[in-house]
Amino acid sequence: MKISLMLVVVMGLAGVNSFAQEYEIGQKNKEFTVKELTVRVGDKMTFTNQDPFFHNIYSLSESQSFDLGSYPKGNQRSVVAEKPGTLTVECAIHPNMQMTIHVEE
Repeated sequence: MKISLMLVVVMGLAGVNSFAQEYEIGQKNKEFTVKELTVRVGDKMTFTNQDPFFHNIYSLSESQSFDLGSYPKGNQRSVVAEKPGTLTVECAIHPNMQMTIHVEE
């Protein structure tokens, strides 16, 4: 009985992050390849630069802010959704680049 209970606890703890998803969002032709995305808390979004120039992806949203810095073609940067809310994501270099990420619990 003791071993079974321990196994259930260990399995439960191991499963806490096992449901996290990963999403890739490209940057091509000075646009995001995805305009709107719905994710869950703990999910990871990776932004891949497919343009021949730098991008600097950031969000100043109330629920979560981040700045991934400037990076060239072929590089990528990631961010994990921390809490529920709506994120407006932009490029500091190309002001017309914008997307929305809805983060659910």
